Amino acid sequence: MTEAQQQARELWALGDYPAVATRHIAEVGRLAAEAAEVGNGDEVLDVACGAGNATIPAALTGAAVTGLDITPKMLEAAGRAAADAGVEIELIEGDAQELPFEDESFDVVLSVFGCMFAPDQQKTAREIARVLRPGGRMAVCAWTPEGNIGKMFVTIAMRMPPPPEGFQPPILWGSEDHVRGLFEGTGVDLDVDRAMVAFTAPSLEEEFTEDERDLPPIVNAKRVLEPEGKWEEAREALLERHKEANLAEDGSYRSENDYLVIKGRRTA
Repeated sequence: MTEAQQQARELWALGDYPAVATRHIAEVGRLAAEAAEVGNGDEVLDVACGAGNATIPAALTGAAVTGLDITPKMLEAAGRAAADAGVEIELIEGDAQELPFEDESFDVVLSVFGCMFAPDQQKTAREIARVLRPGGRMAVCAWTPEGNIGKMFVTIAMRMPPPPEGFQPPILWGSEDHVRGLFEGTGVDLDVDRAMVAFTAPSLEEEFTEDERDLPPIVNAKRVLEPEGKWEEAREALLERHKEANLAEDGSYRSENDYLVIKGRRTA
């Protein structure tokens, strides 16, 4: 396992991402499965499946679904969620950049805020295309750079140590031009839509407390910056970002968070 792979594995084991996903993006997994027209009998791969946000809705259609993630903690959470939902899914530990499957193995590939975090973006896109059968469909959801989640990632990145040379920010997956470049020459024709998911909480304070406790990129920032005495300034900047994103006027919290739905069909 490379250093980048190990770092990704460790990052997403921090905090409690399954709790964040359940609170805020459960509906996106269902919508991704619908966008890819997942149906009974399809063979489906969910790349960087996390806690199963798309894996389980796909399995509920009667499809045969495999979830792949680099972090064992995520696979354990997905297994529990599948059992609770009464569906059977296959779960495999693996890297989005090196999918452990033969060419043309799946009718559908999904990824909900998952494959965007793989370091080598072009390799990841080509792997998705490789495992799709001719006529196969894909649906990838990715946060946009200009949306509230994208701005939060920028707020964190500005205060973290410099990334390794050649690093590409994950939110580039939320740029249509960039994504079209990633899939150029793969035989996958893209249709890109923009969507929004609302995050809600009883109060801004509760939302921020939960993010600080559970969201892996924030948990990691605190872990790195606190020993250097830099966390409090970063925390204040993140709190301000939450305040700017909040649209509620009644003391509660509501933010609207833009993402791309990258739909594709393999035609060659």
